[in-house]
Amino acid sequence: QVQLVESGGGLVQAGGSLRLSCAASGSIFNINRMGWYRQAPGKQRELVATITSGGSTNYAESVKGRFTISRDNAKNTVYLQMNNLTPEDTFVYYCNALVISPQAMDVMRNYWGQGTQVTVSS
Repeated sequence: QVQLVESGGGLVQAGGSLRLSCAASGSIFNINRMGWYRQAPGKQRELVATITSGGSTNYAESVKGRFTISRDNAKNTVYLQMNNLTPEDTFVYYCNALVISPQAMDVMRNYWGQGTQVTVSS
């Protein structure tokens, strides 16, 4: 089993910054892609940003130029630096990881964190 533990959410004023962290632990051989998604109550979860083990990144248009995703492969940790936040960035943010475990090297499983609330006040 693999656990993803997020931290860094909270309340911030518009124009402010937050940094989210997500550490993966457990039965891990390799983590292919890590990412962040966000979801509002009653709405579908949406992509924020992803990063591969090689460092290739992908961002939602709405966050380009404001958010930066990075990862530390040695620590199995992904970060999301969020700058110039607006009230429209108020969501629960979820960490995601595609993991290969030593017990099943031919299988890539998708894991989610428990979510962390980000609230941006105007």
